[in-house]
Amino acid sequence: MLSDTKTYEELKGDPTPKYKKKPVGILSRLVDEEKITRAKYKKLYHTPENEKDRKIPFLDTLIVRRDDGTIKLLVYRKATHTDQYLNFSSHHPLHQKLGVVRTLLDRKNKIITEDRDKEEEEVTIKKTLSNCGYPSWSFDKVKQQMDTPKQKKKAIKKDETTKSKGLVVIPYVEGVSERIARTFKSYNISAAMKPHCTLRNMLVHPKNKRDPLNTTEVVYSIPCQNCNETYVGETWRKFGKRLKEHRAEADKACVNVRTRANRKASQSATNKSAITDHVLDKDHIIDWEEAKILGKEADRYKRGIKEAVKIRQQGTTVNRDEGQYNLTHVFDDLLKKATGNRVAEQQQVVHRSIITSLVADEDNI
Repeated sequence: MLSDTKTYEELKGDPTPKYKKKPVGILSRLVDEEKITRAKYKKLYHTPENEKDRKIPFLDTLIVRRDDGTIKLLVYRKATHTDQYLNFSSHHPLHQKLGVVRTLLDRKNKIITEDRDKEEEEVTIKKTLSNCGYPSWSFDKVKQQMDTPKQKKKAIKKDETTKSKGLVVIPYVEGVSERIARTFKSYNISAAMKPHCTLRNMLVHPKNKRDPLNTTEVVYSIPCQNCNETYVGETWRKFGKRLKEHRAEADKACVNVRTRANRKASQSATNKSAITDHVLDKDHIIDWEEAKILGKEADRYKRGIKEAVKIRQQGTTVNRDEGQYNLTHVFDDLLKKATGNRVAEQQQVVHRSIITSLVADEDNI
């Protein structure tokens, strides 16, 4: 403690270890240069914590002084602590929920010094987590894992077949993300999961929503009003501008077709857009008001993959081809299985996984 000038001068000249010398040196230099006052110096360096009922907290540790002068350690919780942890029924991977149990039990084992206090803390942990929906088997499973000694892995030089190819972060969808993670693991690709639908995403909107017509680098769809066919395309420009180009060409072609001869000639001609061909060939009306953005991707290569995935998933399309990327038919079954109650969530996981695997293959080549 630097209680007076004498102590300050003694510490300033004392050859203490570096960890103690560094903060003292910085503060003393600021005082010498009159950057801070002596009162400010004492306020910065004097942060005493007085004990209360022979107890003094430090971070999450409670130091308790016995009658004989010795100390013991307990887990410290603030008076405002709510005992609320990740609920077991929440939409998170199982290993994250078990990680909550493991963290609390591990803190109990490393901080508390007496066995009796450890037993009391374990009872408190079980009661608290039970209120958060954790079943009894989750405690048994974690305790069994903690009691099992970890075998030290022998240092093996990694070759090209065992070397990790990177990390993939995918949104968590129960029953789907686990399968995808196992598939990635078989190819030495690590997979991490994160929640994609949170309270923050639903409630917090600091920015105004952007007009979809002004959005760039998108994959979009334009449906037909008379049939189930849809046009799927991609563009790096504004969606509204590309939509206007499609509509202008289709309207111009319809105006020019007046006679039977002109219609036959227009059918044999190749237009810039497949939408125009569909309008002329089948005499259908395009539902321009229902045109929408299917996805956004800044990378042109990944955007081409996403366009091919959407075309394949759509089934019946107006497109002349399957997009700018030649998507293999290996993914057909996976795209068809993305159905059920969580269609949008499952499709997001499947699409991101396909894009990641294809990009990884391209990088390896």
